Amino acid sequence: MEQLVISDYKLGIIAGGQLGKILALTASNWNINTYILDPDKECPAASCATVFVQGNYLDFDDVYNFGKQVDLVTFEIENINIDALKKLKAEGLKIFPDPETLYLIKDKGLQKAFYSEHNIPSAPFQLYPSKEAIAGAMEANEIEFPFVQKLRTGGYDGQGVAVIKNQSEANKLLDGPSVVEKCLSIKNEISVIVARNHAGQIKCFPPAEMIFNQDENIVEKIICPASTSDTVNNEAIGLATQIAVSLNLVGILAVEMFIDQENKVWINEIAPRPHNSGHHTIESAITSQYEQLLRAIYNFPLGATDLKMPSVMINLLGEPGFEGKVKYEGLSKAMAIEGVKIHLYGKKHTKAFRKMGHVNVLATTIDAAKEKADLVKQILKVKADI
Repeated sequence: MEQLVISDYKLGIIAGGQLGKILALTASNWNINTYILDPDKECPAASCATVFVQGNYLDFDDVYNFGKQVDLVTFEIENINIDALKKLKAEGLKIFPDPETLYLIKDKGLQKAFYSEHNIPSAPFQLYPSKEAIAGAMEANEIEFPFVQKLRTGGYDGQGVAVIKNQSEANKLLDGPSVVEKCLSIKNEISVIVARNHAGQIKCFPPAEMIFNQDENIVEKIICPASTSDTVNNEAIGLATQIAVSLNLVGILAVEMFIDQENKVWINEIAPRPHNSGHHTIESAITSQYEQLLRAIYNFPLGATDLKMPSVMINLLGEPGFEGKVKYEGLSKAMAIEGVKIHLYGKKHTKAFRKMGHVNVLATTIDAAKEKADLVKQILKVKADI
């Protein structure tokens, strides 16, 4: 593959959000030609790719025709027309991670069955075809409260998830085929980014701790290294490795996990692409998650995943009460803080809790990074120019 990245070899990236943008920028370091498929001609990656192709990644023809223009395809989103990917693969196009892996992961019901089949610890669950079926099971006392409902497909950034605490909250049920999980007593939530190349080489990044906005169920901070023990970290890395091997993964996988009050590790969900919980690696690790993905799919040796410095990543979310043309406040003050690295995604319009960028804060100790991150969070605001 080494000669291909300095030739006319074309890498196709399906979806052009912030993950696609950063991947395209990383690929440019190796002189890789990147093609982006996205329905929005003003998507973040449009200005960074060699070629932008406007199209719907849920449409068979758009995905298939895009694939015929490139030599290899990867993606930054799960919700893609799988039939088009399978046809392209059958015709010889290289697609990583594999369409079959994507097909399994995009359906949370199939994910849960996969964990059961491979003896991977995950919360006890049941599958239901509709919210009416769940409501009926609640009335029949067949479901233990509290529980978590997850739509089997289409959920993203906290969407498609409902926590039901008692019978009176039946009105919160989401409509669609769902997984119903037992609520675990959670002490921490962590993520492990694991990569595997064609040769079977596997490397994991150190576990990162995820802190959520409880109102919107969206990640606010990523702390690395995590506060979890070496025993927990080693177990988490072992589970991420087991999943990568069981999937015969080529590419990168984010493995989100729960740590319960007894320090037992449970798998929550997985994502076969760069992930919000790995943004900190751009500055904090020897190899970023984006470079690692490229190394994996081109079958290069995987890069070192050691941390250069402790870090805290904070998501830049649109402030509640503001919607319209984006306006950033506090950029200069935030940049004056040593160790602050600001990444703006280039989205032109903001709304409440929309991901507009992220900030990596590095320091010699994790406590110092946390303190600086809290200060940045107070200073830097995403509002609308009204």
